[in-house]
Amino acid sequence: MSQLFADRLNLLQEAVPLKLLDQCLHGIERECLRITSAGQLAQTPHPIVLGSALTNDKITTDYSEALLEFITPAKPDTSDTLEDLANTHAFVGQNLQDELLWSSSMPCQLPDEEHIPIAYFGTSASGMVRHIYRRGLAVRYGRTMQCIAGIHYNFSLPDALWPILHKVERSKQDLSFYQSAQYIALIRNFRRFSWLLMYLFGASPALDESFLKRYPNHQLQRFDKSSFYLPYATSLRMSDLGYQSNAQSGLTPCYDDLSTYIDSLSKAIKTPYPAYERIGTKKDGEWIQLNTNILQIENEYYSSIRPKRVVKEGERPIQALRRAGIQYVEVRCMDIDPFMPLGIDETTSYFLNSFLLYCAMEESSLIIKNQCIAYTDNFLSTVKQGRDPALLLQCDGEQVLLTDWAKALLDDVAKAAAVLDKASHTDKHSRSVLAQLEKVNNPQLLPSAKVINSMEEGGLTFAEFSLRQSKLHHDYFNHQSLAPEVTQQYVKLAEQSVAEQKRLEDAKSPSLDEYIARYING
Repeated sequence: MSQLFADRLNLLQEAVPLKLLDQCLHGIERECLRITSAGQLAQTPHPIVLGSALTNDKITTDYSEALLEFITPAKPDTSDTLEDLANTHAFVGQNLQDELLWSSSMPCQLPDEEHIPIAYFGTSASGMVRHIYRRGLAVRYGRTMQCIAGIHYNFSLPDALWPILHKVERSKQDLSFYQSAQYIALIRNFRRFSWLLMYLFGASPALDESFLKRYPNHQLQRFDKSSFYLPYATSLRMSDLGYQSNAQSGLTPCYDDLSTYIDSLSKAIKTPYPAYERIGTKKDGEWIQLNTNILQIENEYYSSIRPKRVVKEGERPIQALRRAGIQYVEVRCMDIDPFMPLGIDETTSYFLNSFLLYCAMEESSLIIKNQCIAYTDNFLSTVKQGRDPALLLQCDGEQVLLTDWAKALLDDVAKAAAVLDKASHTDKHSRSVLAQLEKVNNPQLLPSAKVINSMEEGGLTFAEFSLRQSKLHHDYFNHQSLAPEVTQQYVKLAEQSVAEQKRLEDAKSPSLDEYIARYING
């Protein structure tokens, strides 16, 4: 624990900052595949009962047409955020008819690539841009990648807290720059320590062999007749089987400040890449990718955490950041826990709050190149070998046992948790840290270990295990009783979103070519 961390924790326990600390905002985006009752990828379009994927703020699709995404508002009370997510799951689960929600991050048994549908958002210009962007991902990375699911966790500190820290620390930066600088510092610490999240919450140690059709040279081991795994893996989803690209190999922003982050992504969006140039932007007169550059748009840069700001209509994320700085961070590395109906629970959420506050308050020096490589290596070693009791990570130029470093980190995170508990008059944050310490002391409690143990004990393939969990969760959702006014809210949102999509499609707009040119060059 640094002196800066100790000083900041003392400040946060003063009356005004402590009251503000209870106003941190938490939001969740949960992805999950629609599947048939037999465990196959759903081939049906986005269900109309769920509204328009383009304009419904709570229920949309991500990459594949079958990959649903549920979005909660950002709320001060973590329990309220989870209740909102639970209501969405119940509404969707009760309206999917013969389909289920897949319980795991790694996908079900997949058909050949041409039979994996790409998400479609209608004929409006904005809807077509979303669809074409996903076509571009398909030609660059394959459609199989579009079936991976995860949990995104959004977190922000109260805006009113930054002026207090700014004044106490006598910063000479403009307040807006100071706030962004502190979020970038949080992200740097997240890069240092996010291996811990993969160890504690990684839940994808195995996958179905159909996922490997594009990866003949993979290093996975056969688990059974149709499953592959790594014995000590925690999260194959976050390994080099995920969204990886030679084009992006040199694109590793290490977050010195917001402007260099924005500039690096802006440059990638404008820099041609020969392999993509050979593909072109159109085939038989139809758009197949938005451009032939390293990135089509900034969202294509796949990172475990992103700086974010709520966008205005027609604004891209990078433009919002340039306009007004960082408003919150989006954690993108969390696996879906197949033992939890929502894919995440209260204990995990309260731990993430504590971990992110620790990252925000701890001292965060700039990352030099060798450190950047070490942090990446630590992360990748953990997702592939995290449960190896002899695994060593690189810490300040030395090698340390993962479990020893994990215990030391949890000790510091516990201090942040105690302050959050004091602010919210609860003990949930501290108990969440103790639950993680139990996992370190008994690795059989790790989600990745529980997945492998369940497969072994039940004689189940990965697909059979995940389908079993999907059916259990489906029964759980069907037995949830939604208040009539809550059901009506979802019905109304669906109807309004369909009407809004039709309005966009009926409105006069420039040609698709003109719209894309403006969107890309915006």
